[in-house]
Amino acid sequence: QVQLVESGGGLVQAGDSLSLACAVSGGTFSSYVMGWFRQAPGKEREFVTAITWRGTTYFADSVKGRFTISRDNAKNTVYLQMNSLRPEDTALYYCAAGRRIFFAPSECDYWGQGTQVTVSS
Repeated sequence: QVQLVESGGGLVQAGDSLSLACAVSGGTFSSYVMGWFRQAPGKEREFVTAITWRGTTYFADSVKGRFTISRDNAKNTVYLQMNSLRPEDTALYYCAAGRRIFFAPSECDYWGQGTQVTVSS
């Protein structure tokens, strides 16, 4: 059974940086597309970023230039580096995995439990 466990969330001020990590177990990590979604209170879960097994990356327009995604296939871990954080980045951040590229929650095969990121103004 594939399990995804996020870590690294927290409370920061606007303009700060924060790094999230997602450790994967129980599957063939190097074959998965990995990514992050986020969900703010009262809003739908939205795509943030994804990285393919080859390292091709995709970003939502709202985070382009501020967030980066990377993966370490030896450690079965994907990372999300968030810079220049804004209050509107406040959300529960979910790690996701899939067998093909995804941009919508319904296209993902596996999910983590989520980690909270709160950005104060």
